Amino acid sequence: MNVPCILIPILVGLFCGILGYLLGKLNSKNDDALVASLQADLDASKAHTKSLTKKIDTLEADLLSKRKTKAPKVIIAEVPPPFDAITASNVLGKNIKENDLKIVEGIGPKIESLFHEAGILTWRDLSEASTEKLQSILDAGGENYAIHNPSTWAKQSLFAYEGRWQELKDWHESLLGGKE
Repeated sequence: MNVPCILIPILVGLFCGILGYLLGKLNSKNDDALVASLQADLDASKAHTKSLTKKIDTLEADLLSKRKTKAPKVIIAEVPPPFDAITASNVLGKNIKENDLKIVEGIGPKIESLFHEAGILTWRDLSEASTEKLQSILDAGGENYAIHNPSTWAKQSLFAYEGRWQELKDWHESLLGGKE
């Protein structure tokens, strides 16, 4: 058996191991600076996250307080004029049924059925409902309904309830899909 054939690979392996260990130790000094830099970045990110979280909390509190403040109540005539289908049809140019919610720009048959299920059956009911209530009904109906904006629907239904057909028609002409 030849001793140098066994000894040479052992010595080369030992030499490479020592050399790798020394090179690793030299490079680890730079790693400490990198670790310190990354830790500083992490601390700055945590501080920024805390400030953003506080800002979100204050904005959510402001939004909640604004939602709790009620919109000014629309004054509705106690005794509306009787429904005149002929006048309504002449002004709007189509047959109108009493308390047909679909005459409101933006409300179709499916949204009307959602409102009926929620207890909004008449123009007066719709005119007294808050925008938030109408939006919550739409949201509960699913994403296809949640995209609608009911902000003008109460006013439109008030015109219909009070028999102010020309004002309703003028309002419709100024709207784009029920939106101002």
